[in-house]
Amino acid sequence: MAFTKQVVVFLVFVGIFNICNAQGLKLGFYKKTCPSAEAIVKKETANIISLAPTLAAPILRMHFHDCFVRGCDGSILLNSTTNNQAEKDSFPNLSLRGFGSIDKVKSAVEKKCPGVVSCADILALVSRDAVSLLHGAFWPVPLGRRDGRVSNSTEVLFNLPPPFFNITQLKANFASKGLNAKDLVVLSGGHTIGTSHCSSFTNRLYNFTGRGDSDPSLDSNYVARLKTRCSATDTTTLVEMDPGSFKTFDTDYYSLVAKRRGLFTSDAALLTDSETRAYVTSHATPRGSKTFFKDFAKSMVKMGKIGVLTGSRGEIRKTCGFVN
Repeated sequence: MAFTKQVVVFLVFVGIFNICNAQGLKLGFYKKTCPSAEAIVKKETANIISLAPTLAAPILRMHFHDCFVRGCDGSILLNSTTNNQAEKDSFPNLSLRGFGSIDKVKSAVEKKCPGVVSCADILALVSRDAVSLLHGAFWPVPLGRRDGRVSNSTEVLFNLPPPFFNITQLKANFASKGLNAKDLVVLSGGHTIGTSHCSSFTNRLYNFTGRGDSDPSLDSNYVARLKTRCSATDTTTLVEMDPGSFKTFDTDYYSLVAKRRGLFTSDAALLTDSETRAYVTSHATPRGSKTFFKDFAKSMVKMGKIGVLTGSRGEIRKTCGFVN
């Protein structure tokens, strides 16, 4: 009982901490100091996505991974040093791509307004614009985040929800960031774009309980199909998370999950909770797009405010990979 009270107090404290900092964010933050900042980011992002549309998903994921570790402070972008292994070199982040794209956008903004716009804000804007360019949701991005000076690979393991989490673990993880069950099921919809390495889900195909079986919560026909793509030891092959429309931001992800064809244990977990299951089933049709886009926008704004540094805290990095 005492432990439960401590957890509740901790979560309330985390929520208050996030809200206080998030108040330092506002729309049009750079209106006076760098009025063309958002236009430059949009133009550069459009160039990047037109050449490599598959980068939208890893950039969106990068923003998520940044916010869940130390808050949305651009710590995911820092390079490792001789004395410190940074977040980007932690195992769950080794498959992230798009760091060069963020650097390219930052460089274009720096040319116009040196030392004004943070890398954390640029990552938040590029994520939004990349999703929008794939005919996805669009959301207002309140700005004013500052860049953190600390990036530690170990913290990733304690903060990022892995793909094998069950619903109880997922809800607790999201709650610790001030996000609820609806945010969990909505943000999971980001899996409608992008690919995954076989190694993130082969535990569901081979030897699931140590008896050479597969995960019963995964459709058996889909198991057979995935086995033709991934061997038990495959660490390099990429599989579409939303086969057939992995380059289009839509509600097909929910149709797959409803048919028990979500790639990860964490996808299947959404069917084991009444609230998240109801959302999946109601959005497993093309008609669900309108509400999903609106919900996704709302949850992304909420996520983008986690643990932000504002005011005089942190810094505005000149180069995203290095502290000043």
